[in-house]
Amino acid sequence: MNSSRAESAPEGAPHEGGGNGLLWVLVAAAILFALVRPRAPMDYLRLVDWQTIGALAGLLAITQGVERSGMLQAAAARLLARTHDLRNLVLLLAASAAVLSALVTNDVSLFLLVPLTRVLATQAHLPLARLVVIEALAVNAGSALTPIGNPQNLFLWHRSGESFIGFVAMMGPTVAVMLFWLFAAIWFGVPRAPITLKPSGDPAPVQPRLLALSGLLFVGFVVALDRHWLLAGLGVVFGAFLLLRPRVLLGVDWALLAIIALMFVDLRQLAELPAVATLLGGLPIGEGWRAYLAAILTSQFISNVPATIVLDPFVHDLPALAAGVSVGGFGCVLGSLANLIALRLAKLPNGLREFHRLSIPFLLVCGASALLLRLG
Repeated sequence: MNSSRAESAPEGAPHEGGGNGLLWVLVAAAILFALVRPRAPMDYLRLVDWQTIGALAGLLAITQGVERSGMLQAAAARLLARTHDLRNLVLLLAASAAVLSALVTNDVSLFLLVPLTRVLATQAHLPLARLVVIEALAVNAGSALTPIGNPQNLFLWHRSGESFIGFVAMMGPTVAVMLFWLFAAIWFGVPRAPITLKPSGDPAPVQPRLLALSGLLFVGFVVALDRHWLLAGLGVVFGAFLLLRPRVLLGVDWALLAIIALMFVDLRQLAELPAVATLLGGLPIGEGWRAYLAAILTSQFISNVPATIVLDPFVHDLPALAAGVSVGGFGCVLGSLANLIALRLAKLPNGLREFHRLSIPFLLVCGASALLLRLG
């Protein structure tokens, strides 16, 4: 990971929009499914996980409020004043991402850290794309530890009957392998180069009222999600911003919501194909290393949450399935929803290329290491 100014400077400035190539691919796939296997319009709506879409919509709006408050700019300036070399900064961001994702889920931790990282790159010459990719890898690894870290773990936890601590103990060895390789890659791949600050203009003024509003809405929205009051929570978030700070809503990445919705439509239709069920039913993937590899490979095509649900009837080795879908979050960008969220929040036009340049080798190394651990 080279940190030269010539290479990192172009990545340091955020770009408006992260590119919508994936959106059009998903639209084309949806049209193809509609032609090959037509269904009633309401059936398409039922394919979408509206709880996930609603949660993302509320978090996107709140994140915009925090960004516009100027708090991130102030926090980034303080962080750069205390952290003087690139390796320490990357280690700090990766460790924060891993810990937060285990406690407050992978997507929420990205909503907190990626905007901060993007602001850091406006104040210093940093390789923004690689920092965001490392954060995506870190949340995929860290969130695998606890039952509440990501949706597939929550599903498997309820299926397993394990206690919270028992589930953590089951996932501990796989997560240790993933985090070991993550921090080894940072230690040996990121130089201890000094961070060069960019010429600073007038600092953005902090708007304490907007920050307080966004903070209150964040706490309230998380509580609403926990109590399954999604519509009420969305009404409060969007109503408050619409009445008090309507410009905040102009910055919401509506294309990201469309991408996630279309992923549900396309990938669930793919998983429903009779040929897929026939193929999985005929494969010896019930347990052991075959179940583990099947979970990794399936995640690359339909993402790890749908892969968990699709494979559950055919895989009887729950630890192997849990480890496989966790490692399967690496590799292809579709492996985990968190990957897409991280790249869109970073607003990088070439983020997919950088993501796969790092994530695919990481999948191969972690996948092989975790397999050897299981076989041992």
